[in-house]
Formats: sequence, structure tokens, C-alpha cells
Amino acid sequence: MRELLRPHRVLAGAGFAVLVVATAVGLLTQPLLGRIVDLVTRHRSPDALTWPVLALAGIALVQGASTAWGMALVSRLGETALARLRELFVERALSLPLDRVERAGSGDLNARVTRDVSRVAEAVRTALPELAKSGLSIVLTLGALALLDWRFLVAALVAVPVQAWTARWYVRHAVPLYARERIVTGAQQQQLLDTIGGARTVRAYGLQAEHDRRVTARSRAAVDLTMRGVRLVLRFYGRLHVAEYLGLAAVLLTGFLLVRDDAVSVGTATAAALYFHSLFTPVNTALVLLDDAQSATAGLARLVGVVDVRAEEDAADGAAPVTGPPGVVVSGVTHAYVPGRPVLHGVDLEVRPGERVALVGASGAGKTTLAKLVAGLHRAESGSVRVGNAEPDASGRLVGLVTQEVHVFAGPLAEDLRLTRPDADEAELRAALAAVGALEWVDRLPEGLDTVVGEGGHRLTTDRAQQLALARLLLADPPLVVLDEATAEAGSSGARVLDEAAERALRGRTALVVAHRLGQAAAADRVVVMDAGRIVEQGTHEELLAADGAYATLWRAWSGSRSPGESVRAAEGGVPAGDATPAGGGTPAGGRVPAAKGRPAPVPPPSSAPSPAHPEISEAPR
Repeated sequence: MRELLRPHRVLAGAGFAVLVVATAVGLLTQPLLGRIVDLVTRHRSPDALTWPVLALAGIALVQGASTAWGMALVSRLGETALARLRELFVERALSLPLDRVERAGSGDLNARVTRDVSRVAEAVRTALPELAKSGLSIVLTLGALALLDWRFLVAALVAVPVQAWTARWYVRHAVPLYARERIVTGAQQQQLLDTIGGARTVRAYGLQAEHDRRVTARSRAAVDLTMRGVRLVLRFYGRLHVAEYLGLAAVLLTGFLLVRDDAVSVGTATAAALYFHSLFTPVNTALVLLDDAQSATAGLARLVGVVDVRAEEDAADGAAPVTGPPGVVVSGVTHAYVPGRPVLHGVDLEVRPGERVALVGASGAGKTTLAKLVAGLHRAESGSVRVGNAEPDASGRLVGLVTQEVHVFAGPLAEDLRLTRPDADEAELRAALAAVGALEWVDRLPEGLDTVVGEGGHRLTTDRAQQLALARLLLADPPLVVLDEATAEAGSSGARVLDEAAERALRGRTALVVAHRLGQAAAADRVVVMDAGRIVEQGTHEELLAADGAYATLWRAWSGSRSPGESVRAAEGGVPAGDATPAGGGTPAGGRVPAAKGRPAPVPPPSSAPSPAHPEISEAPR
């Protein structure tokens, strides 16, 4: 928080100075009231009260105006820091390592974004200004008591040990309690999201009772912790009241003794009692704000925990720039999502600059994991991944990734496209749409590029949403493209359109394609067959067919279900609509990729020259 406030030292100093003036002016009230008491006890005429009363009115006006001004300055300071915290949170959250986000769960991240930010915002808007004002009031009031008579100050300090002990007791118990409450709340939200998001699956498998039990258990845990917090606060308040009455009794007794000995006047003793009584509000406010402060601290810790995570692009910023068309070198990569259960085992792969490589294999073979490592979404547990002479990162500067899970952002369609290139003009947007075959239907929309799409707007079909993703890719113009089953969600009517759009998007780039249709593999420069986290074959389509191994078995199983014309077109690089790789992109029966029948598959060492089918691209990512 100190780092957030440091750029606004002038604003903080101005707010503090104005609040000091407001508090100091307010402290003139008690001596004036004591003066009035002395005038009355001495039986002075009513005219003698005129000036003290007018002075009280003036003090009220000045204190009110200066307090409002000071609180406004402090509130502005807090809101500015809070806005920056939100910006940092979003910036860091979007660049967190994907595996860390997946481990935390969307419910935990959602709780940080909503509830934790709200708690911190509430503390900044309410607690910070009040705490500043209360702290000044306490310090200056104790100073005023000492000016009246040092013995009044000593009497007032009788309450301090009880208050200090209460505050320490509360902080010791509240910090872990509120931190635990945040974790449990995140788990509760995660369970609700899982249950609601998977409602169809829950109903289909008759899991309603089990999910009801889980939601109930998570909710009960959250309620139990909340009630523990309520009981803690009630005990906290009770101990504060004991401290107040001890201090007030000590001040009144001291005043009685001093007046009896003619050491002070009745008015002075009255002013001292009023001073101490005026401490009730700031002291209680400061201590009670510990409740908000501890709650906000727990939330702030979770927000700062995200903000302090070193973003992946920070490491990439120090890498040397790509000096030529980037190839990809994967060396000895092993990766596991769960410790001790690797999904990739010592994978070695080299992709030549400008080459298009297709990954095929059964579901769970490790294709998507390898693609995500190349795209920079994960960091390999061991081994290395290099794109050109740099490590890949998730910023999109080196690698463009398109998956089958496409999100259409709410807002004008043009703004959706400009997410990858904010400075793109309308002509460039239309060119990108035309390149992926989307311009025709975009022009038919009610407002063309200005049509609002996404949530609350025009709903796009899966095929059209995928075309937008490919158009974004063209606008971003990365030197390396990773397609992870990017056209898998298309129906048979849209498969050919999407495959043609993907073909145009990949033209002239190095590409790694997770192929869910063998027609896509046949069109690639090289096919890499994976099984159980290892590369078992690689070569051109023709070489692998000639080797009669795992790929040939897959091809025969697939082509046996197609017409001769479709198989010929696929082998020549055409991609017929709806041609699906059997059993989830892998084997004929959905199992593991079969062995190569005793014949070693060709694994030719790739050369460093770019493939003639794919011209070289620009030297540096744009």
C-alpha cells in the first residue's frame, strides 16, 4: 500500500494538514464550555456569556468546513490508490501462469475480484478518512489535557492499558479468522460455480444430492466463520466500554480532588471531563475500525498476493529479440499438472521456421499440453522451450494461440477485433474479416462493425465466433501460431469455412496445429504422432503412411469411413467438411495409439531451412 500512496505525497500532506487544523480548532470548544461554567458559578451577568457563545458558533463553522475539506482530500487519496490497485490487480491477474489460476479455481479469483476488492474499497472510503481524523483527535486531545493540568492526562491514561490489551487481543484473533473466512468464501463460490456451470451434467448423472451436500457443507463452513467473527467483535466492544468507564471515573475523581484543593476551577475540571468524554468517539472509532482494517487487510493481502506475482512477460522482456523467422525447439521437456504424475515425458521436437506441424494422437496423449507450453501458457517442469532465441510468453508478441474455447467480448464488434491491435483502422478490420471469410455476414449485421456482440448483444454462432478469433490473430500478426483444435466446435456445415479461414491465417507463418481431423494433418508439412506424453512418430503424411505405423493405422481407420473422393482430397491437402478423427482425435476405438508393428517410424532431423511451401516471415514479432 505504501508503494501505491508514494506518488501522492503532496495530496497526503495537504489532507493531513487540513485535518490538523480542523481538529485543533475543534479542541477550543471544551475550554470555552469550561469558561461558561466558571462564569455561571461566579454569578456573572448574562452579557458575559455573549462572546463565548459566539466563539462556539464560529468554531463550529470553521471546524465543519475544514473537516469536510480534509476528509475530501484524504478520500481522494484513498480512491486514487484504490483505482491503481484495481488496475494492477487486473494487469497481473491476466498475466498469471495458467496452471496457478487453474489450481486456485475461478471461484477464488472471482472472490478476490469482487468481495475482497469491495472490502478494501469500503475500508479506503470509510476507514481511512475516519482513522486519520480519529488519530489526530486522540493525539491533540491528550495534549490539551496536559495543558489544562498534567494530572488530568495521567488520569486519562488509566484506560490505555485496557484499550491496548484489547486491541492486541483482537488483532491476534481477527487476522487468522478473517484470512480463513476469505479462503472459505472462495471455496464456497467455487463450488457454486461448479454446480451451476455443470448443471446439465449434474442432472444427467443424478448428482443433485451430492452437489447439494457439497454446497451445504461449504455454506455452513462460511456461516460458522462469520458467526465466530460476530462473537469476537461483541467481546471486543464489551472490553472497550470497560476501558471508557475506568478512564472517565479516574478523570472525574481527579477533577474533584483538584477543585477541592483549589488547584483548578470547576470550569477547568469540566473542560477536562469533556475532553476525555470527547475521546470516546475517536478512540472507539479507531479501535472499531480495526474490525474493518483486519477484514480489509485480509482482502488486501489476497489482492497484493496477485499484484506481487511476477508476471510472465516480465521475464520475457529481458529476452533478446527474435532476429529471424522463428523456429521452435523443444528440448527434453517433462511436465506435470499434479506433482509425480507427468503428462509429458522427455519430449524433443524441432519446428523449422515457416514450417507447419500437425500434432495427432488420442485424447490425453499430451498434444494440448505441448501446444500450451509452446504458446507460453505453462512453464515446463523440466527441459526448455525456445521460440527463435527467446522463451515463449503469454503476451502474444511471439506466439498467437487460438483454441476451440473462444470468448466474444461484450461491446461493438470492431472493439472486439481491436483487442489484439488497438490502432487498427476500419480498412484493416475489414481486410482481416475478408481474409477469414467473415466480411459478408458482418456486413449483414444491423450496424455492421458497430453492432454490439457478446453478452447482452447480438449472439454469434460458434463458427462465427471462431472466425472472429482468427481475424484477431491476423490483426495481431504473430510470427508463430498455435491452433489447439481451433475448428473442433464447428458443425459439418461450417467446418470447411473455418478450415479455409485457418489456412489463410496460417499462410506465411510457423505453425503448430493440434489436429482433430486427419485431413488437417495431411495438409501439414510434417505430422507428429503422440501417445502417453511421448512422440512416437514424426514425418510427412506420405512417409508415415509408407512406414505403416500408428499414423497409418489411424489414417486407414479414418479413410475407411470416408468416400474415396474425400480421402483423395484430404491427402492432397483439401479438408472436407465434417471429417472427424475417430474417438476424440485419436484411435479408431478411442483408446491409445497402437504401436508401429515393429517398424521404426522415420524421424528425420529437421533442417534449418524454411519449408518452400511457407515463405519466411518478418524478423521480429509485431
